Amino acid sequence: MHDPLTIAGKTYSSRLMVGTGKYRDFEQTRDAIQGSGAQIITVAIRRTNLGQDTDQPSLLDYLPPSQYTYLPNTAGCYTAQDAVRTLRLARELLDGHSLVKLEVLGDADHLYPNMPETLSAAQTLVQDGFDVMVYCSDDPVQARMLQDIGCVAVMPLASIIGSGMGILNPWNLQLVIDAVQVPVIVDAGVGTASDAAVAMELGCDAVLMNSAIAHANDPVQMAGAMKHAVVAGRQARLAGRMPRKSYAAEASSPTTGLIAPAPGS
Repeated sequence: MHDPLTIAGKTYSSRLMVGTGKYRDFEQTRDAIQGSGAQIITVAIRRTNLGQDTDQPSLLDYLPPSQYTYLPNTAGCYTAQDAVRTLRLARELLDGHSLVKLEVLGDADHLYPNMPETLSAAQTLVQDGFDVMVYCSDDPVQARMLQDIGCVAVMPLASIIGSGMGILNPWNLQLVIDAVQVPVIVDAGVGTASDAAVAMELGCDAVLMNSAIAHANDPVQMAGAMKHAVVAGRQARLAGRMPRKSYAAEASSPTTGLIAPAPGS
């Protein structure tokens, strides 16, 4: 863990976070999560059996909490009140677990975040002792407001949830990165490995995804691709890319000993 990610005082070696929904079954979910190398996994409390239904398979049997950090989320919530209620239920189901992902949606068609409701829910949850990671718009002002409330990470969307459109506004994402000191995690819109690499090259601290892996033709293979993409993007960011040049070429081989000078020299 020479380059660990720290969230709410805990360190992780993986900077890829993966959702547990939309897979064919829990077996495929487990195989994809294992292939991704993710240590933090999200779970929709309203849609996933964590032991509420004793007659059905439980995700806990396939992905033990002793091996993964569960990140219960509020997928499907459209008000602050519903989101707070859902995460309080999650805390009971997961024996006092405090790390959560807040998302309050504004519209069922595009699933864009409702920021006034999100800010309200975040304030309530932080006061209630939760460590809140929060899905938000790519707005640096509101990201800073969430940080000031006490959220432990902000999670701006790259593009609409489930769209696979990649990072549509890298400039706003850069503004968010520059505006806050808490981890910035791209959430929503990643479609393939290059999207994850670009997010990390921009300076994001991590990437969270679900559909990009679960809806791939081969989810397990795509999970491995995402793992490598996040690592490559992070390494490229730390290494520092060469300067961009609009026209001035620079030979990669020595120019001494040439028979004739290049034209224009």
